[in-house]
Amino acid sequence: MRERVTERYPDWDLLASWVAVVEAGSISDAAERLSISQAGVSQRIKALETLLDTMLLDRATRPARPTAAGQRLFEHATALLQGADQMVESVRNVTRAKRVVVRLGCVDSFAATIGPVIIRALSGSSHQIRLWSGITPALDAQLEARQLDVAVTTSGVAQVPGVRKRKLFTEPYFVVIPKDFEIDRFTTLADLNQHLQLIRYSARSVIGQHVDSYLAAHGENIERSCEFDATDPMLSLVAAGLGFAITTPLCVWQSRHYVPEIKVVPLSSFSRHGRPHAGLSRSFYLSFRENELGHLPADLYDMLRRVFERQVSHDIASAMQLKPEDVCLQSEA
Repeated sequence: MRERVTERYPDWDLLASWVAVVEAGSISDAAERLSISQAGVSQRIKALETLLDTMLLDRATRPARPTAAGQRLFEHATALLQGADQMVESVRNVTRAKRVVVRLGCVDSFAATIGPVIIRALSGSSHQIRLWSGITPALDAQLEARQLDVAVTTSGVAQVPGVRKRKLFTEPYFVVIPKDFEIDRFTTLADLNQHLQLIRYSARSVIGQHVDSYLAAHGENIERSCEFDATDPMLSLVAAGLGFAITTPLCVWQSRHYVPEIKVVPLSSFSRHGRPHAGLSRSFYLSFRENELGHLPADLYDMLRRVFERQVSHDIASAMQLKPEDVCLQSEA
C-alpha cells in the first residue's frame, strides 16, 4: 500500500524544487536557492513530469517557462507546502506550551512583594509563568490536585507522596504599634491591650493560627474584637492609632505605604513574671513534584533565596529601621 501511495504522490522535495524553479524563474537560480546542482534540479523536474505524466516546463522558450499544467502544480504545491509548515509548527507549539507554561502559586504577602521579581527574572527565559496568590491550605491543595506546578507556602509538611518541600527562608513576627505610641511602661501584651485593641488575622489563616497559639502559650488572654484576612486593612487601623497587631516583616512590606505611620517592636520586649517572651517565626517553603519540570524548581529555589536574602530583606530592614539579620533569620534549607 505504501509503495502505491509513493508512486502516486510526489514527495516534498520534488514539490519544493518545482516551487523554487517557478519562483526563481530558472533552473540555475533555483539550484542556488536549494543549494544543490542544476543537474539535481533538472532530475527532480523530470521525475515530477514522469510521475504526473505531463510536461511541466516549456523548454522551447528561453528561459523555460511553466506550462499550464506546471502553473497549476505550482499553485497546489505552494498551498501544500504552506500547510505542511503550519502543521509542523502547530504540533511543536503543543509540546512547547506544555513544557514552558508553569503555574506558580504563592501566599499573598509573598506574591505581592517577591512575585514581580520572579516575573522579571524569568521574562527572558523559555518559561511562561502564571502567578496565582492565595492562602497556604488552598495552595497546598491545588498543588496536590495538579492545579499548580509549583507553590510557595508556609507549610513544611507534604501531605501526598512525591511532593517535595524545600525551606526558602524564615522571618520573625513583630508587634506593630502606632508610630507615636510609647510601650516602655507595659510588660505583657494583655497590658498593651488595655490601651490598644489587638487587631488580629482571622483564625482561618495560617498566620492567624500562629498568633493565636503563641498568645495561648504565653498566657495572653486577649479578647477577640477585630479580625481581618489581609494585612492592608489591619495596618490601616494601626497607622490610625486604633490598635496594635502581630505580623511579619514581609506582610508589613506588602503594605509599606503605612510604614511611616507605624513602628515594629520585638516580641522579646514583652515579658511575664520577669521572663521575656520567646520569639515567633514562620518559614516559607518551595513545594513541587519531584522529577518534574526539569531544573526549574532548583533554579527557582536558588533565585528566590538569593533575592530575599540579598535584596528584599535589606530593603525591608532599611525602611523599618532594622538590621537585615532581624528580617531574614538564619536557617538551613
